[in-house]
Amino acid sequence: MDMMINVTKTFLPPFDEYAAVLKRAWDKGWITNNGELVRELEEKLEQYLGVKHLLFCNNGTIALQIALKALNIKGEVITTPFSYVATTGAILWENCRPVFVDIDEKNFCIDAAKIEASITENTTAILATHVYGYACNVEAIEKIAHKYKLKVIYDGAHAFGTNYKGRSVLSYGDISTCSFHATKLFHTAEGGCIITNDDKLAETIRLYHQFGHIGDEHFCVGINGKSSELHAALGLCNLNYIDAILASRKQQWLYYKTFLQHTSLQLLEVTENSPFNYSYFPVVFETETLLLEIIAALKEKEILPRRYFYPSLNTLPYIQYQPVPVSESIAKRVLCLPLFYELGSVIQHNIVQAILKVHRQQSL
Repeated sequence: MDMMINVTKTFLPPFDEYAAVLKRAWDKGWITNNGELVRELEEKLEQYLGVKHLLFCNNGTIALQIALKALNIKGEVITTPFSYVATTGAILWENCRPVFVDIDEKNFCIDAAKIEASITENTTAILATHVYGYACNVEAIEKIAHKYKLKVIYDGAHAFGTNYKGRSVLSYGDISTCSFHATKLFHTAEGGCIITNDDKLAETIRLYHQFGHIGDEHFCVGINGKSSELHAALGLCNLNYIDAILASRKQQWLYYKTFLQHTSLQLLEVTENSPFNYSYFPVVFETETLLLEIIAALKEKEILPRRYFYPSLNTLPYIQYQPVPVSESIAKRVLCLPLFYELGSVIQHNIVQAILKVHRQQSL
């Protein structure tokens, strides 16, 4: 191959389209502090996702931190061990204690049936992740939260474009957050957002996100969560291509499934009506040894998949260990295959054949 194939590749619109949008900010000399393009992007994303309040942030991690702060979360937070480290990191950063609940072995999201057993008098919230863009059991989580008067935050870093019962999965919970990092199917290079349907909460979030003041009036402590016109311009361009990006991901996802579903490899269980956006293609191998051999075989072909998520977050060296056997097992054996807009069927064929070759050899 002429180039290294990474697990993802950033989608970029035609440069002249980006430059034309950005020129609007350039001509005004206003490139940050809630400029015209930022406000336009927020409005268009609210319309696209069907949510009431969406605040554009400079990344998805600060969105989680602001969410926890805005809901005044203290004490223990029920969360998943199978997510990117930012999920746990945000909880720790806000001086809360993550309480890990194991995951569903089929869809890898937090197992809602196991949440209630981990609730104590110190529990104040549930922070769950829509893993690989597959929606958590939002109805079961909502019922538990209502019963125990808990707040619900969803880390929707992977969930842009995932719908459940006719609405974006990002509209569920007290707050949902999303990442618009360059690796995501919708991105602004760096960025993210906070979503809520609560008017008063939206006001609090906006204050926290801009140092706690409006003009010369100061209301509360805050942080700098603002993003720039440069990032918003990229988001406005990319939003024009989102339907094509989602369709491409689905086609590529189904290609992998066609060739791998009849093996003994474990795939994410997705049905026609599943709440899913086809953003990642995870494969769970029988053993970690086999996974490492697959990685080596693909690397020889200049193909770089990713161990995602690894490790299980309950094993991080700076927190007290809590056993969650399903997450620990899956994290050691799961690999995400390359999936991005420009990925062609020839490359996918090479990836599949390399996996099948090593897998067949190990099965003999």
